[in-house]
Amino acid sequence: MPVPDQPPFAEFLGIKLVSVTADRIEAELVVREELKNRSGVMHGGALMAFADSLGGTAAHANMRPGQRTTTLESKTNFFAGIPIGDIAHAETIPLHRGRSTIVVQTRITRNDGRLAAIVTQTQMVLKGDE
Repeated sequence: MPVPDQPPFAEFLGIKLVSVTADRIEAELVVREELKNRSGVMHGGALMAFADSLGGTAAHANMRPGQRTTTLESKTNFFAGIPIGDIAHAETIPLHRGRSTIVVQTRITRNDGRLAAIVTQTQMVLKGDE
């Protein structure tokens, strides 16, 4: 499957798509200074934005031509901080592929393999003119 065009925000964050299929998205994000919080690790909002972008990509990979998507709901569980200079590794898989919604789960790990977060999202499937 060709890598879908990414929105400018994904480029701004620095998301690198490693592989894209309808069943699995793999991506990386270098955790740079601009993404840190007061504690000196990756900001939770940046981590959530990383997962949200990948959730949209996963939904897009499972839609028919003329459809588009928007995030309807997102839930994040944080387990460990990701240090500045590390790489956030993400794997996004669809859990449900329906006519009107697609539910995806993104696991984000650090370079050392430790689980940093799990994000579960519901993506609404829209017609092109909605």
